[in-house]
Amino acid sequence: MKIGILCYPTFGGSGVVATELGKALAEKGHSVHFITYSQPVRLEHFVENVFYHEVSVADYPLFEYAPYETALTSKLVDVASFEKLDIVHVHYAIPHASVAYMAKKIMESQGQRLPFITTLHGTDITLVGKNESYSPVVTFAINQSDAVTSVSDSLRSETYANFKINKEIDVIPNFIDLRRFNKQRRDHFRRAIAPNNERLIVHASNFRPVKRVGDVVRVFNKIAEKIPSKLLLIGDGPERSHVEKECRESSACEHIRFLGKIDVVEEILSICDLFVLPSETESFGLAALEAMACQVPVISTNTGGLPEVNLQGYSGYMSNVGDIDDMARNAIHILENDQTLMQFKKQALEHARKFDIQRVLPIYEALYQKVISENQ
Repeated sequence: MKIGILCYPTFGGSGVVATELGKALAEKGHSVHFITYSQPVRLEHFVENVFYHEVSVADYPLFEYAPYETALTSKLVDVASFEKLDIVHVHYAIPHASVAYMAKKIMESQGQRLPFITTLHGTDITLVGKNESYSPVVTFAINQSDAVTSVSDSLRSETYANFKINKEIDVIPNFIDLRRFNKQRRDHFRRAIAPNNERLIVHASNFRPVKRVGDVVRVFNKIAEKIPSKLLLIGDGPERSHVEKECRESSACEHIRFLGKIDVVEEILSICDLFVLPSETESFGLAALEAMACQVPVISTNTGGLPEVNLQGYSGYMSNVGDIDDMARNAIHILENDQTLMQFKKQALEHARKFDIQRVLPIYEALYQKVISENQ
């Protein structure tokens, strides 16, 4: 198949999933064409059968805001016509679903077909999409999609609750490439960070308010009172300065390190003992899954799609949003005993294996084939 992929090229979960899916499809022999404004961050090396098409937006004095949606539509039509794409898979509804619909109608006017699938990832539904500035367009574009998927049962339910959707939404979970995300031997690295064999706690996110990174620091402070530990904070974003201020006021400040954005996050995860994800909401929780694949149990909230990823008492524990005390108690329970910690690490990996990309990829391939056959 010749497959077009529209996504955001940034560190966000939707862009990561789209890129990893495209690379896996290319390995199976499909031709995959990424169409976006810059090269996706996970597309850092040459991959056979993968092609990248950059969208350029004309700088014109009349425009206060560059019309990216129009430029993306034109680029999609150009690529689809020249490359003879069989299908387009758009990740994150805004603006990609409406772009795909416009491109489809333009192609129809030229006697060509361009079916498209929309995958809902989270804030395109739970936050941005519900805004009255976008809601009518998002609703229309989803309903005009040839197929719709969501990354969790929770997100599927929330979509039906907040939008007038008349399409069936298939749940296809996010996935993990276990060839990349696995526990690697980095003993020298661990010794450098934890020379006295302290426990290593880790958090990774884009530091938006919804991630509640400050709660990570508060949980860590309580852990550090009981167990010698270090905290590694991976990522960057609008809340970083606030979190840094809170760290400086913390008694455990000397044991907290900000690592910034890291491409090879699996190398950090490989040396860690516990992942903390206290988010206000998560449509899936891909960062938690990546940690589990590296044998790192998870302390998380019980919101959104997280109960579908983090199994209570097996791969880790869940608490109510903001319940710092419960999160700390659960963390200490896992960390205070070597045998308990090793058991949770083993179980985290076992559960992560259920989300192996090799299990999820055939589901997408079957959906592509179904949609293509229905549009012939």
